[in-house]
Amino acid sequence: MRRRIVPVFLSCAMAAAAVHAQWLTYPAPGIPRLPDGKPNLAAPAPDGRPDLSGVWQTDPSPLAEMEKLFPELKTFAVPGDDARFFPKYFLNVLADVRPEDDPTRPEPAKLFKERLATAGRDSPTSKCLPAGIPMGDLLPAPRRFIQTPGLLVILYEGINPPRMIYTDGRSHPVDPQPAWLGYSVGRWDGATLVVETHGFNAQTWLDAGGHPHTEAMRTLERIRRPDFGHAEVEMTIDDPGAYTRPFSFRYTQTLIPDTDLLETVCENEKDRAIMTRP
Repeated sequence: MRRRIVPVFLSCAMAAAAVHAQWLTYPAPGIPRLPDGKPNLAAPAPDGRPDLSGVWQTDPSPLAEMEKLFPELKTFAVPGDDARFFPKYFLNVLADVRPEDDPTRPEPAKLFKERLATAGRDSPTSKCLPAGIPMGDLLPAPRRFIQTPGLLVILYEGINPPRMIYTDGRSHPVDPQPAWLGYSVGRWDGATLVVETHGFNAQTWLDAGGHPHTEAMRTLERIRRPDFGHAEVEMTIDDPGAYTRPFSFRYTQTLIPDTDLLETVCENEKDRAIMTRP
């Protein structure tokens, strides 16, 4: 049951991921380049606190691992839309956890099984609502980072509203109105950006499988740039209302230079009735 895939959400997510960004050949300034003019993603990262500005995309998990974890994905694979090339945590944030070590509390576990049994009909994204965090960052779709001295803005290609990560020294709101993406405050630990986010509503899913969370959830992200074109992200989820202990996972992102985001408008409501398989 734990590894079953949600057909409705995969259909929504795969359609979004299949769209390519625009301005495909416009050379972005500040990109190190090889003698032939191609971007040199293996060049050293900028010294100190690196500027993360640019278009990034989450990397897929190895194909062999995906086929082992989710053998049923072949059923939904079509040319151009193949969820086997998604990050495993997008499908299941607990993909690395053995069933006997699953930290999900009884009531959230029951809700998770209900979502699987109904094939994800109530996925927020099937209603054109945000994917939230971490799911919106795990979808392999382009995201633009815009970094200023006191604020990092993340623009998503259709899956989430803009996310604001404040790096100006402020504290979290004391009693915030619960929000889809919560309230994010960042600080630098050397060359690593550490982002703490509180104040979520409970309406998003952690992954396509339907793992829930409560308004008590807090996330901690550590973003490190080992070289110019790659970023390593460690995500920790701490939600005592839904899980018996915090849990973490790691994923990587790759810079996509010389391109930009597409304007996207969600129309999943039109297809929702025919996307669910019995």
